[in-house]
Amino acid sequence: MIHFEVIDRNGEKKLVEVPGDISLSLMEVLKASDYPILATCGGMALCATCHVEVIHCDGVLPPPGDAELAMLDQLPHASDLSRLSCQIRIGENLSGAVFKLGAVE
Repeated sequence: MIHFEVIDRNGEKKLVEVPGDISLSLMEVLKASDYPILATCGGMALCATCHVEVIHCDGVLPPPGDAELAMLDQLPHASDLSRLSCQIRIGENLSGAVFKLGAVE
């Protein structure tokens, strides 16, 4: 199992547990876990409504692609920790990670 924590927009932290062999993005897991992620583009990195901040991650995350960087560049509240959860695949590299839901734009 892969375990990571999510800090919601109220500052509450919850542990999320998913099977290691799941073939989903972080966005899909957050939506399935009833977090208020809009994901209006369906995971195509076209809307940034699935914005999260990577507070902690011991594993290596792949660098953001051009489409993700372009969307993050348009977010007024984006930081160096910002990522689009639709572009992060669930894998062992996320074990122990902490994600904070981004501000609603």
